This record gives sequence, structure tokens and C-alpha cells, in this order.
Amino acid sequence: MTMIPESLSFAIVAGLPPLTGLYGAFIMGIITAFLGGRPGMISGGAGATVIVMIALIATHGIEYFFAAVVLAGLFQVLVGIFKLGKFVRLVPQPVMYGFLNGLAVVIFLSQIEQFKQKTNAGFSWLQGESLYIMGGLVLLTLVLVHFIPKISKALPTTLIAIAVIFGIVHFFNIETKTVQDIASISGGFPPFHIPQIPLNLETLQIILPYAALMAGVGLLESLLTLTLVDEVTETRGNANKESVAQGIANITNGFFTGMGGCAMIAQTFVNLNAGARKRISAIVSSLAILFIILVAAPVIEQIPMAALVGVMMMVAITTFSWGFFKKMTKMPKSDILVTLIVAGITIIFRNLAVAVLVGIIISALVFAWESAKRIRARKYVDENGIKHYEIYGPLFFGSVTNFNEKFDLANDPETIMISFKESRIADMSGIEAVDLLTKKYSERNKKVILTYLSEDSRKLLENAAAIIKVNIAEDPHYKIPSDLL
Repeated sequence: MTMIPESLSFAIVAGLPPLTGLYGAFIMGIITAFLGGRPGMISGGAGATVIVMIALIATHGIEYFFAAVVLAGLFQVLVGIFKLGKFVRLVPQPVMYGFLNGLAVVIFLSQIEQFKQKTNAGFSWLQGESLYIMGGLVLLTLVLVHFIPKISKALPTTLIAIAVIFGIVHFFNIETKTVQDIASISGGFPPFHIPQIPLNLETLQIILPYAALMAGVGLLESLLTLTLVDEVTETRGNANKESVAQGIANITNGFFTGMGGCAMIAQTFVNLNAGARKRISAIVSSLAILFIILVAAPVIEQIPMAALVGVMMMVAITTFSWGFFKKMTKMPKSDILVTLIVAGITIIFRNLAVAVLVGIIISALVFAWESAKRIRARKYVDENGIKHYEIYGPLFFGSVTNFNEKFDLANDPETIMISFKESRIADMSGIEAVDLLTKKYSERNKKVILTYLSEDSRKLLENAAAIIKVNIAEDPHYKIPSDLL
């Protein structure tokens, strides 16, 4: 019930036939239900993925769109095959808070759009009696969804609320907006269709950017939703398996006139709140959509939009991480800033991929800055007159300046030993810093010996042997945690 209006609305906004949205919801749902890596998660014709295709549809038409959906699916399959789905772990918790809260606000605001009606001049807000009826029915739906679980959590809350509103509207013959006012949803099986496009390099150049963007947005939303479902259910899904399933579903969409899509967080939370945890829930959801298209469209088209709006508003309210406000006083200011920025970008630009990417970049920069400040050096001169520098903290691009400040080139003795027992050379900037340091000591006829290098740090230096020259004391092999893990 909550899938249908969203799929129809975004298909129409993108300039696609309404049934394209429903076909996309059915195909995405059924394939990912069987092949996906996260039982209980619902996939369908998502607005996040089709929005990035609007420009392509407007300039080159629907055939190029279907081809781009196929290519996006291929990209997603490759991500799963090469096991790149694990990189979703790089998304920090503040970014997750921002993503979740921003998406909750977007879901809520998108329902406000249903308080508009189509006119000859475009769309205008409902007024007078129509507005009061719509508002009253939405409020009643919210009350029902809130209180039905208090009677029994075994009851199908969403279906009961929709059925009650449906009964009230038709029993009292109330005039209000229905699903039919969006579009007709009656049709047949998704038809097999090969995109009618020239198979040449020019076509690839046209669809490649859109396909890559759709693949990225779709996977990002799917894998973040998978992570959230993991937290709710206290189980673990398979990100790579889900990537392959999403890709296969989108490839199928492209050949069966579906608009493509990804995991749908709102519908997934409706599913989870109803107690669903297995694949059967997503299978039933998809088959129900197909049944509606083939048989039950005349009935479903009469469902009041107020009932669906109320359900989705409650989903937005429960999706929002209200506990974030309690945690704000205990979180670092940088994490609060990241959360607000990600939420803001999600709400203002409706672009989940950009929001999450910006959040990751800011979090990474903050981490690099904090790590850079933590490099330390313990200094002492032994009985042989050799000065020792014991380095603590990672040596990388952010900590190079602080690292260089630890050494007293003018006053140090002829031999200097630098111990990396509690440190690691992490990147090329660290290598060049060591090289530059040894050159400066060499100019003063002083010798530098590096000790206790971890295996990966030593390998970096060996790989850079053509451009640097340092003295490395042979140390035994010291195991590091990553070796054991």
C-alpha cells in the first residue's frame, strides 16, 4: 500500500508511464527477495534512483533510460562480485544519524505534497472542506497506527488503519483524494522489451554517466538500509550478495520496462514494524503489487490517499532517530556538525549520495586532523652516545609537520636511531618525510637508523627505494593486530 503511491508519483515526475513505476517495484522486490543478502528488507521503484535519470529521459527518451538502467545493474553486479560492498563500513555513525534523520524529514515532507490537487494551471493546495477532510483522515490514521499496537502487536497495524479509513470514506460517501487521482494502476505482466538504441560508442558515452550515478545512489541507499536493518534485527546481512541482487534486478528492469530502483527505507521500516524478518515478507509484497496490477486495481484505486499519507507520516516519525538529541550533549562537536550537514543536504537537495559522501569526507578530515595532533616522540641518549627517538602515533600526510618538529638536527649526535615500535609509516607523505629528514642529517654528516618498522611500513619504504635512501636496522617480525585478524 505504501509502495504504490511513491512508485507512481516518481514515475510520473520523471516523465515515465505510471505502470513503469509499479513494474519496477514488482521486479526489484521479487528478485531481491530471493537473491538478496538481507531478509526483511524491501526493494522497489525508488525515487532516489529515478530522479538522477530525469535529464536523460528529457533529452534522449525512454529507450535510453531503459539502457542506462541495464548498465547501472551491471555496475552493481560488478561491485558485488569484486566484494566492494564492505566499504559501506566507512560510513561513520554521525553520517548514519544524518542520513536517517534527513530521510525521515524528506519522507514526511513528500507526504505534504499529497495535500495538493491537480488543476489546469498545475498544482494548488487543497482548500476549505477538502483540506479539512484530508487533514482529519490523516490524523485519524496516525492515531490508529499509534494505538493499534498497544492492543496487540500481532495485529497488522498498517492494513487495519488503511481498511478503517477506506470503510469510513465509502460508508459515509466522503469525497476525498484517492489513489486513482494519481494514475490508473491497471495493466498486464511486465512485457519483455529490448531497448531500441544504437549499439555504438556514442550511446555508451550518453548513458554511462547516468548509469554510474544511478548505480552509486542505488547501492548507497540499499547498503545503508541494510546496515540499519542489521541494527534493528540484531543480525548481519551480506552487502556483496545484496549488491549482486540489486544489479540483477535492475538489469531485469531494463529489459522488462521497469524504472529500476533500490532498497526502500520507509517501506522496509513498515515491514520491520509489522514484525517481518524473513524473505517471505518481500515476496508477498511483490506478488501483491503484481496481483493489484492484474486484478485488484479497481479496488486499490479507491483507497483514500489520506490513509497512505498517514501511514507514511508515522513511518517518518518512527524512522527519525529521536535519541540523537539526548546523545548530542555527549557527542564531539565535529560529529554533531557532520550529522547536521548530512541531514541538511539530504533535506534540501534530496541527494542521498552527495549527502553521505560529504559526511564521509568531513569525518575523514576530522579524523586525520585529530590523528595528526597525536604524534609524539620520546627522546634520550644512551651510554654509547646514540640519540633515540621513539615515535608514537601514525606518520602520514597530516602528521608530517609535527613529526619534523620533534628533531633537533643541529645539536643531535652523529648517530640517531628512530624507533617506530609504536608508530607506522602510512603513506607517501610519511616516506618523503623520512627521506627528507635523513638527507638533512646526511648534510651534517650524521647517520639515521630506523628500527621496529612494521612489515607494511617497511614494504612502503622498499617500494620507494628508487627515490629514497635510508638505513633500516633489521628487526624481528612483529605481528600487528591486522595480521591476527
